[in-house]
Amino acid sequence: MTRWFQESLKVRTEGRGTLDITPLVAELVARSDVALGLCHIFITHTSASLAITENADPRVHADLEHFFARLVPDGDPLYTHTSEGDDDMSAHIRTSLTHSELTAPISNARLVLGTWQGIYVWEHRWRPHERRLVLTIYGENR
Repeated sequence: MTRWFQESLKVRTEGRGTLDITPLVAELVARSDVALGLCHIFITHTSASLAITENADPRVHADLEHFFARLVPDGDPLYTHTSEGDDDMSAHIRTSLTHSELTAPISNARLVLGTWQGIYVWEHRWRPHERRLVLTIYGENR
């Protein structure tokens, strides 16, 4: 029988950088009673995004930040939308270049990720924020 499960989560970021939400997502998958299906994650913000990336070496996350600092610099004089500071428009661009949603498979009632993969909220603003995620889990019951 097909089961649908949806829940919102709020997470607090520390400011620009990544926040590992893999354990939170895995816990919801376990509670969903779905054995085979999909887990869809959506972030309801325009200055933070989602990423599936390396979970073992934090230098990967630092390198991603350095790359985006070069690609989308804060305070670029080209930007006209700067009402919330130098990181305002750059955060919106970074979100547009990344993902607002992700989908991961569920098998044997567990989230399926590669050995070195984790699911992250990627905060693009300098100051901490509370971010809302909507997880929709659907598939066949156990």
